[in-house]
Amino acid sequence: MRFGMKLRMKWVVGVAGLAVALYLPFGLYPAVAVDMLCWALFAVAIDLLLGYTGLLSFGHAAFWGTSAYVTGLIAINAGVPFPVAVLGGAVGAAILAVPVGYLAVKRTGIYFAMVTLAFAQMVYYVANEWRSVTRGENGLQGVPRTLFGLDLSDEFFFYYAALPIVLIGLFLAWRIVHSPFGRVLVAIRDNPARARALGYSVQRYKLVVFVLSAFLAGLGGGLFAMAHEFVALDVLHWTTSGKAVIIVVLGGIGTLWGGVLGAGLIVRLEDWLGFAGFEQVGLVTGTIFVLAVLLFRRGIWGTLAALRPVSRPSSPDPQTIDTSRRPSGTMVG
Repeated sequence: MRFGMKLRMKWVVGVAGLAVALYLPFGLYPAVAVDMLCWALFAVAIDLLLGYTGLLSFGHAAFWGTSAYVTGLIAINAGVPFPVAVLGGAVGAAILAVPVGYLAVKRTGIYFAMVTLAFAQMVYYVANEWRSVTRGENGLQGVPRTLFGLDLSDEFFFYYAALPIVLIGLFLAWRIVHSPFGRVLVAIRDNPARARALGYSVQRYKLVVFVLSAFLAGLGGGLFAMAHEFVALDVLHWTTSGKAVIIVVLGGIGTLWGGVLGAGLIVRLEDWLGFAGFEQVGLVTGTIFVLAVLLFRRGIWGTLAALRPVSRPSSPDPQTIDTSRRPSGTMVG
């Protein structure tokens, strides 16, 4: 009976979320609604690493920004439909994540965060200096967004054209978390030594989820470039990664959908403060972040989830993991 209640609750939350997404451009400026979608996808990508694998990345702006630049260049030079350009940017981000992740996953904790931050700063430097391609501080301007000959310059229509891409990205993240692969990730997060003892290659799993997270961040970054029809150097700055981490913590680490809620709150708050002419936007958002951490230790979504039978995903007993899916051969770390 409890399982049936949980299932119904998930359906109710899913339908309610979809209804809100469909209504959003009517209640807000469509441009703000599109930004919410992009940052939500970015936050979910971060949470896939932080909440379900225990890896805090301060360098995901490298993948968000790389995808934005690749998407913009494809759209400008090839004139393809914008979903193709966005997919190309996400693939570019995933390719970049392979060597970065290979080196980063050999470290844990703060060392992992610092390695990712260092690589992100390298990408920022390259983008700033490679002016013949990235236009340096001037950025890529006039990024076109078309869909099989249709002009999507209107923000309202672009929102509904971009929404399916975001939903696909969110579904991919949900599917990863609720798969045997995702259960191994949670086991690695809570007890890497025990997972390694069962024969799982911890570093290999971390590398795969790192690349998948970069791909999802790339989808968000590509859509962000299309939404603004402009790619600025700020998309690669470390503060972009910090903002995404704040969104995840505010929404709830390890909740997946908390990132979506946090993105909506932060983007809406920044838009409201900017419209009101308030200059110290960072001061207000920082204060709210501190209060949220002190009052809602699990984040907003995590606190709400704690009131229901469904709680934060706990580590599965490694003995219950499907050992038939273990890599063959000797145990490797």
